Amino acid sequence: MTQIKSHWQNYIDGAWVGGGAGTIDVHDPATGAFLATAALADAADVDRAVMAARRVHLSAELTALRPIERGRMVQAMGRWLLARKEEIAHVLTREQGKPLWEAMIEVEGAALYFEYYGNQASTVEGRSIPLGAGYFDFTDYEPYGVSAQIIPWNYPVEMTARSLSAALTTGNTVVIKSPELTPLTNSYFAQAAEAAGFPAGCVNVLCGLGHEAGAALAGHPMVNQIVFTGSVPTGIAIAKAAAGNVVPCVLELGGKSAAIVYDDADLDAFETDIRWGIYFNAGQVCSAMSRVIVHESRHDELVERASAIAKSLSVGPGAERVEFGPNMGAMVSLAQRDRAASMVQTATAQGASVAAGGHPLNQPGAFMEPTVLCNVTPDMAIAREEVFGPVLSVLSFKDDAEAIAIANSTEYGLVAGAFTQDLNRATRAARQLRAGQVFINEWYAGGVETPFGGYGKSGYGREKGREALWNYVQTKNIAIKLKG
Repeated sequence: MTQIKSHWQNYIDGAWVGGGAGTIDVHDPATGAFLATAALADAADVDRAVMAARRVHLSAELTALRPIERGRMVQAMGRWLLARKEEIAHVLTREQGKPLWEAMIEVEGAALYFEYYGNQASTVEGRSIPLGAGYFDFTDYEPYGVSAQIIPWNYPVEMTARSLSAALTTGNTVVIKSPELTPLTNSYFAQAAEAAGFPAGCVNVLCGLGHEAGAALAGHPMVNQIVFTGSVPTGIAIAKAAAGNVVPCVLELGGKSAAIVYDDADLDAFETDIRWGIYFNAGQVCSAMSRVIVHESRHDELVERASAIAKSLSVGPGAERVEFGPNMGAMVSLAQRDRAASMVQTATAQGASVAAGGHPLNQPGAFMEPTVLCNVTPDMAIAREEVFGPVLSVLSFKDDAEAIAIANSTEYGLVAGAFTQDLNRATRAARQLRAGQVFINEWYAGGVETPFGGYGKSGYGREKGREALWNYVQTKNIAIKLKG
């Protein structure tokens, strides 16, 4: 197993440095054991990082490059990560709790973002606008400048790659605020940027508390754009801080995503969707399939199948779960685990029934049983609020209109799904579902090429796909009066 160093520093302006707020302890959620300390940034550290990024932006070192050259540097970062996949995955498993094979997939996914966006660098093109013989008019896309990126703890490698790669591709400089619970693996991005030839100050990585470093970064007057993934309350606070400086944001704030399973659905195939949709990463996924809305004629069969899947999963330390298979690791912390368990208790008090799981495991570590709840109704908290844990709620419907109404009844709108062999029915559902992405007959269909983002309190802006690039550039119009 990879030996994890005992202390991790911040990376500001090309140098590894300590933190003005001291250090923070990082623990292995599978055992509760101390893992390492990480330097903890204060507002002064944030200011130094932002000003370093601003200096590089104003120097035009990135924008002066031919886009294809900049794209090659971005792609080189992905190759650097892949070359160290096993080392990074081992650290990720120990700090976050997910099985080692899941961590491997995450590192591979992170590298794919650098490959994809690096390849897009030369495609961010302006256009000419005809104004008649006396003018030549055209548009140009320019980077905003300093991109502040506040990273969630559930996918610290992949989520950082998603925003960092797009920002660098379009010529922005970046300040990353890593999550307090899982700050270690973000350090690898600083090393990758350095190895790829990005100038000192272009990529800065620091760990800090949300109310201190996060608030300082979101409200910094020299930050030009903000990317945040996390909770609705924190997202609102960031949006307010950004509004004070008239700074655009990309906010991805989670969801309570529903899969509608119609009476003609292939339940054999849907078992795979249950496995990945709610139990991957112990359900700590913003687009997790946390609600299944099934036709009443198939309800009992689906609950039986879902319960069998939940009971078949081996739950334990991620470092011991090396091979791809029916297993699940720890949740990120005891607090997160206890919150999920409390929500299950509340649901049963409100009338829901536990078909499988429902309890923390009776062993050290932040482990929760894979859980299935039935007899859930749309008014229950468990059907409306994000659990962010391995808890599947099953609801039933009588007709198609009721299914859509239940699916759209929460304040979220991140993703949704429809499972049916009737393409016309699936298409109608896709148009009616209030969600930024709709999966038909496969949960998590799509890839880095497909835009991702929410409606309602799931946030605004789009990550992934070419659409994400427009978050990082602003349009300039240039009109030239020609002499006759």
